[in-house]
Amino acid sequence: MSNVKRASKRRILTGVGAAVTAGIAVGAFALVGTATATATADADRSDSMGQVKPTVVLEHGAFADASSWNGVIARLHADGYPVVAAANPLRGPHADATVLRSVLDHVKGPKILVGHSYGGSVISEAAANDPEVKGLVYVAAFLPAPGESALELTDNYPGSTLPDALDPVPVTNPDGSKGTELYIQQDKFRHQFAADVSNAKAALAAAGQRPIAQSALEEKATVAAWKTIPSWDIVTTQDLNIPAAAQRFMAKRAHARTTEVAASHSVAVSHPSVVTRVIEEAARAAR
Repeated sequence: MSNVKRASKRRILTGVGAAVTAGIAVGAFALVGTATATATADADRSDSMGQVKPTVVLEHGAFADASSWNGVIARLHADGYPVVAAANPLRGPHADATVLRSVLDHVKGPKILVGHSYGGSVISEAAANDPEVKGLVYVAAFLPAPGESALELTDNYPGSTLPDALDPVPVTNPDGSKGTELYIQQDKFRHQFAADVSNAKAALAAAGQRPIAQSALEEKATVAAWKTIPSWDIVTTQDLNIPAAAQRFMAKRAHARTTEVAASHSVAVSHPSVVTRVIEEAARAAR
């Protein structure tokens, strides 16, 4: 082999060796970086005592969707809490609780369940007999006892103007049976549901509202997790959906730690800091 070819071969081998060495170094750095990021994430989830913070699972109610929690989610994330905002089918407490339980099964470790409005009925069933659920937070919500429905609890107290604001829509269910979906009329949505929310935000919420099956509001509860799990309750005193008197009755019966807010039914949108504070209080008490 000529001297020129030998020199060329040495340069190639030297280059390959350098590339391999560099690759190993980069790979090692990447592994260290990944480990550091994981450790940082774990640290962010831990409190000053080194205990891992519980996951907050948010369940929206009727005429809303998971985006109604956005202001709360942003604040919980800033404080290091993992969060899951579940999609509520709004078909009925039992069916919706079954869906929520599949979410809970996927989330490992301790959890705090938060339910807004009809979502309170759902978390009350979904949390039953789940040892990983350490606290329940009800936000302008229903806390039905077995045998009670959301509609019944609302009708027991004066003050709700929801019936006159509804837009009922006949539907055919997947099994061929007939049913009714309930919306809030868009031109009445802000006054009825979100009086203390800006016009722009209320218009977006009205356009994106999820309908609830009328039968869901008539379905009676079969279990009540708040009887065995510590609970917190945010009562909204300017609520036109669920009268404040009804909310106070349910909170007192459940021995819930109660916070009252001069807010509309959309308190998670208009007062996200208050809602976040109560959720974090429940999370701290759970550890």
